Amino acid sequence: MVKDRSAEGIHPILGSDGATFRGLMMETPVEIDFERCEDNALYRTRIEDRVAMLESRFGHITACRVTMRGPGGRHKTGGPYEVAIHLELPGERHVDIDRSPGQDERYGDPMFAINDAFKRARRVLQDEVRHHLQGKVKHHEEQPHATVRMIERSDGFGFLKTSDGRDIYFHENSVLNGAFAQLKPGDHVAFAEEMGEKGPQASTVRLLGGHHEH
Repeated sequence: MVKDRSAEGIHPILGSDGATFRGLMMETPVEIDFERCEDNALYRTRIEDRVAMLESRFGHITACRVTMRGPGGRHKTGGPYEVAIHLELPGERHVDIDRSPGQDERYGDPMFAINDAFKRARRVLQDEVRHHLQGKVKHHEEQPHATVRMIERSDGFGFLKTSDGRDIYFHENSVLNGAFAQLKPGDHVAFAEEMGEKGPQASTVRLLGGHHEH
């Protein structure tokens, strides 16, 4: 996998000039199917190059399937090529690119069809990353607040008291920014709740700025 995975590294990256991108180590498993056309090493290499470039700009893609369809129906030769892309993303998200080229003669060039499909994939991934980051920020802002009810510092755990009076267990490893050693009863925190083996627990605990006494 190439190292530039930051969301800030999103750029227009896929042109229609036929350039290939060498030297990128692709981590994503890619399944390529050819329908109504022969398995072509040049097309396969171009597809793998484009997947590697998506990885370089958008980070980990858990799986990728690309289907390349040759001319069909009355267009046995010289008709349009279609390229469909299915990308699996972390968090059970996915992106699907599949559009009929219609009467656009440029899609008679299989390389153009590949480049165009991945240009559209890049635009959709840009939107997906933007919406995902906005959703994470919104979720972060809406995290419930609680106060620290007790700390068992030597054993590495504690309990929170929520605004509705419930006790929530947390482990020192769930406290963000290494702040477990700073926590005191009465401290105000934000937390994310999950169900553990013994009941509700905090998957993350974030110390807030103020100190709130009971």
